[in-house]
Amino acid sequence: MGTVTLGVSIAVPEPYGSFLQERRAGFGDPHAHGIPTHITLLPPTEARTEDIPAVEEHLAEVAAGFAPFRLRLEGTDSFRPLSPVVFVKLAEGEEACTALQERVRAASGPCARELQFPYHPHVTVAHGISEEAMDEAFVALKDFEAAWTIDGFALYEQGADGVWRLERQFPFGAPASGVPRQADLSRPPSPTR
Repeated sequence: MGTVTLGVSIAVPEPYGSFLQERRAGFGDPHAHGIPTHITLLPPTEARTEDIPAVEEHLAEVAAGFAPFRLRLEGTDSFRPLSPVVFVKLAEGEEACTALQERVRAASGPCARELQFPYHPHVTVAHGISEEAMDEAFVALKDFEAAWTIDGFALYEQGADGVWRLERQFPFGAPASGVPRQADLSRPPSPTR
């Protein structure tokens, strides 16, 4: 039995997801196409492969306790100088995302972990690139807006190639058992822009 790197997130839907992923690549982020556009609920976390069924059961139970809620993205901000990240801000839905990630990371569950920084839901559009490129991202997306209602979240696994692949979706309000697994994806979603 080995270990895997898991992450839990809310996918940014189309056409916004591909648009932001392409912009991230355009700013020079070499990892842009290996990371589907998302809002993190559980950052990259090592797990033993034998613990995955318990993780999935826990996530299904968390999802069953939530109802769909509205998310709205608007404008940019940055974690600099603490962390080399430019992101699109949540203008609506921050409280629900915070409650959701607290349940995902509950100390009594299999995804318990401490965070390096306080939780702040966001959509990364530049990470670890030059200051000039981060400045460009900050300005280029300052007028970006998107809104949608989310009805669940997903479990991703990082492959040996560094690419994050969808493993399973967890719809809100669904029973904890009987939720079908997603087929493994061989690559992240293809950008349309």
